[in-house]
Amino acid sequence: MPQPFNVTSFVRPDVIGLEPYKPVVPIEARAAQLGLEADEIIKLDANENLYGPSPRALEAVKNLRYLHIYPDPQATPLREALSQYTGVPVDNLMVGSGADELLDMVSRLFLRPGDKIINCPPTFGMYAIHAGINGGQVINVPRRAGQRLNIPAIAAAITEAAGAKLLFVPAPNNPDGSAISEAELRDLLTLPIITVLDEAYFEFHTRTFITWILEHPNLIVLRTFSKWAGLAGLRVGYGAFPGAIIEHLWKIKAPYNVSVAAQAAALASLQDMDYLKANIAKIAATRDKFQADLQQIPWLKAYPSYTNFVLIKVFDRNAADVQSALAQEGIFIRYYNSPGMQDHVRVSIGTPAQMGKLIERLKKL
Repeated sequence: MPQPFNVTSFVRPDVIGLEPYKPVVPIEARAAQLGLEADEIIKLDANENLYGPSPRALEAVKNLRYLHIYPDPQATPLREALSQYTGVPVDNLMVGSGADELLDMVSRLFLRPGDKIINCPPTFGMYAIHAGINGGQVINVPRRAGQRLNIPAIAAAITEAAGAKLLFVPAPNNPDGSAISEAELRDLLTLPIITVLDEAYFEFHTRTFITWILEHPNLIVLRTFSKWAGLAGLRVGYGAFPGAIIEHLWKIKAPYNVSVAAQAAALASLQDMDYLKANIAKIAATRDKFQADLQQIPWLKAYPSYTNFVLIKVFDRNAADVQSALAQEGIFIRYYNSPGMQDHVRVSIGTPAQMGKLIERLKKL
């Protein structure tokens, strides 16, 4: 008797052992599980902008005429607008289907099986996942107290790890919201490694290093429209790259990687900055009030944040139980079951009314 065909035997062994990223459950599924309407859910678990897109972005998508035609493969009008927004020449900019696609492209460009990346946990989980998908190995250099980068340990890890090629650094960091200083970045850029600076939350912090790619051949800066512009559902991000890097990225980029709708909405967002900046100001003010309100709850301590989320340490009770209790009432926050983070939760900043309901519920737990 012939043996059943074993598909798994054809899969790369290093992929079989990978742990997949655990994305949050969509809002409709959450509502169905609880028997609620979607608009009754308070979704604070994915750092989304709950004010949504700008009116111009919505209008641009509504009025699309050429959905039957492939999108501009180079996203030229959007890149031209981004050049005005960032101060980076058009030739140094590339648009991706979310910053995640650009993270994957950078990993594919530089990593061969066995090559290494430097990761600084706690941090965004996709850096390690993209490295693993491309056969890379992850060297973790944990952060110091206060979530500061341990630059001497990073330098030592690069020296000890033959084949270390990429260093991933969010600015500000996810999940704690801490920033990186100019001096810290200058120190990193002296190291023999390519630093990928993830500025996903730049608009909430306003300090940027994006034009530094013109002076530093080992710096890449990535950004997204998901957070500040409320376009997480359309998946559009962009990166600034030195010329010697971007010329090779064009070779491996999928030809029509960013949809017509995503390009139109992103371009319209850049033309509606006053509206979006007002929303950013609302989110920052709500974040600050939320952090102040948390001081009334003795078993919670918030970290300072330069983003649209707040990391909170939980004392004297189980953080996973806190998340679960809130979820039963339709309030969803993020819990991290990872080393050093089991006593933490992360809360995205919603509207003042949503955050008020969360504070009210936390006081009753």
